[in-house]
Amino acid sequence: MTGSHQDINQPETFEFDAANLELADSFIAKYPEGWQASAVMPILDLAQRQSGGWLPKAAMDTVAGMLDMPPIRVYEVATFYTMYNLGPVGKNHVQVCTNLPCLLRGSDAIVGACKESLGLEMGETSEDGQFTLSVAECLGACANAPMMQIDDDYYEDLDSVATEAILDELSAGGT
Repeated sequence: MTGSHQDINQPETFEFDAANLELADSFIAKYPEGWQASAVMPILDLAQRQSGGWLPKAAMDTVAGMLDMPPIRVYEVATFYTMYNLGPVGKNHVQVCTNLPCLLRGSDAIVGACKESLGLEMGETSEDGQFTLSVAECLGACANAPMMQIDDDYYEDLDSVATEAILDELSAGGT
């Protein structure tokens, strides 16, 4: 999780756009009456995507209202799961798994390549807003360690050369 909602400029309001509101309603409709709170995770993901990769407090409050949940319950979900960012992140959110399987297979070299290539330390965002570098405790691809996730894409079986090539491609505007 990057950032804290207390130390950043928070928007005062949040409303889903029409397409995301329709999608949120479809998520809610999947659950029986009285169980709408079960849709909190996918709706938080929608709010994060609409907000440019992070969850403002106003977005969490909107989700709480939609699901008839106390806001603190939504905050608990958002702060527990590392997939939610409580502060702005760069256009490319680079998350390197440093859990044991990845560490044993060389994630320290991947972390080093990211730091060197991006000129960032863990938890930092580049001045141009293009990259945020974060630690991920487990991304669930242990059999293909070491790995990193950049936004919605997984990169597995990495070494420092492959890592640098991926980051160079993204720096040049590629995908």
